[in-house]
Amino acid sequence: MPRIKTSQPRRRGAVQRKLAEQFAAGEVLIDLRKQEWKVGQPIGQGGFGCLYLADTNSSNSVGVDARCVIKVEPSDNGPLFTELKFYQRAAKPEQIKKWIHSHKLKYLGIPKYWGSGLHDKNGNSYRFMVMDRFGSDLQKLHEANAKKFSRKTVLQLSLRILDILEYIHEHEYVHGDIKASNLLLSYENPDQVYLVDYGLAYRYCPEGIHKEYREDPKRCHDGTIEFTSIDAHKGVAPSRRGDLEILGYCMIHWLSGYLPWEDNLKDPNYVRDSKISYRENIASLMDKCFPEKNKPDEIAKYLEEVKLLEYTEKPHYQRLREILLQGLKATGSNDDGKLDLHILQNGDLPTKKRKKEVEENIESGVEDMEISTRSILEGAQTRNDHDVLRITTSKHISSTD
Repeated sequence: MPRIKTSQPRRRGAVQRKLAEQFAAGEVLIDLRKQEWKVGQPIGQGGFGCLYLADTNSSNSVGVDARCVIKVEPSDNGPLFTELKFYQRAAKPEQIKKWIHSHKLKYLGIPKYWGSGLHDKNGNSYRFMVMDRFGSDLQKLHEANAKKFSRKTVLQLSLRILDILEYIHEHEYVHGDIKASNLLLSYENPDQVYLVDYGLAYRYCPEGIHKEYREDPKRCHDGTIEFTSIDAHKGVAPSRRGDLEILGYCMIHWLSGYLPWEDNLKDPNYVRDSKISYRENIASLMDKCFPEKNKPDEIAKYLEEVKLLEYTEKPHYQRLREILLQGLKATGSNDDGKLDLHILQNGDLPTKKRKKEVEENIESGVEDMEISTRSILEGAQTRNDHDVLRITTSKHISSTD
């Protein structure tokens, strides 16, 4: 159920899951392609699975600067299996590389899928997945900045997210849960942001056939309550326009630190009705969130454009980009690829004392926590000191493909 201001997403099909079992550092797992992966120190643990640093198998142990992570959970559980469908269909490194080249992008914020498989241990079967390692999430930064990003940062982030959404939409999926905590910085480049946690990813257009618009009372309010789309509030399966609507709410929240319905998140119907009312009068939404004279007109134009989309209609992504680029121009900026997220550079952390503390924490283990697949990807925000931050996690329950 949602909770005020920092609600967790509602997930479909919540059932009792088996508990995870700890794997020892040095254990070797073999994926479906016969690639061997060595397990490192744990950096996250929960009721459904465990998250470890990982590297290809060699005579060396897995270091704290490992560039991959591996999640392991009992094979009878559903969360990891559900997300694997998306990653196997749409996140192979060669697919992403081809898209980047054909669309002339500098990078694409889609996590790369490196392998997966089954592993037997003590008579039990475990499913695992190997992914890129990432840095800190944007939710931490937003809170540290008094819940406000600069206008330039918001627009730069949104342009990169539009790139991501166009890619996953063209690969028959929608995300359904865009928010700051599901956006992680690259492990090596803090100007690159990646959209993670495909627990609500939905194959809206299997084999090129779009799902029909159908309201289902059993699915009402799926997603994270303050950001989810009006369609989702009505129990309609996620669609491309829904992802774009969610991004619009995120832009407003990142820039103003406020959404008009956020003080009554315990009443999903109130949130739904508020969004419907403001969709009919976007100007009033902007007045409510930006009472000052200098309003971000590009966000209003973006929302007006999204408002016109039919459920099955393909968005005009370039037109949306142009709207945001006009906003950047109005601020005297351009799309230089810089996120200006200086606080995430850990300027106060790269000290010998702090590094020693972090390494000692890894050696002594980590506290128990609930894991989402966002945590699969979240490792450490670093520059050159390989400083490892504790990850934050959230509950992950299976969704329907």
